[in-house]
Amino acid sequence: MPRTQQIFHSGKKVFHMDFTNLNNVQEIKDVINESIKYIRIQPFGSTLTLTDLNGMHFSNEIKDLFSDFIKGNKPYVKAGAVVGLSGLQQILYNGLMKITGRDIKSFSNHQSAKDWLVSLN
Repeated sequence: MPRTQQIFHSGKKVFHMDFTNLNNVQEIKDVINESIKYIRIQPFGSTLTLTDLNGMHFSNEIKDLFSDFIKGNKPYVKAGAVVGLSGLQQILYNGLMKITGRDIKSFSNHQSAKDWLVSLN
């Protein structure tokens, strides 16, 4: 399965980014760069994103990568959801949301995240 892809849920397009079990900075950069190529050519305020972080390694370098990535995507994203955050990751993630000025909702599973994303008008 590719790390980035368009999926459809209830007839709506969602851009899925899969960072599961990545612990190598270059692999994470590769997924971010693939995502940028898709997200940043979409019309402003149009993209629904779902990011899976299950088992992904976090470090200060990775936090900085995600900070730049999230800030740069802001004009293009209508709404974002994330799954797979554990206790400490959730704390880091909350700080990242404050730094980037974004409100990407965290969910415990894919189904809830997708349902919420497609419920938005």
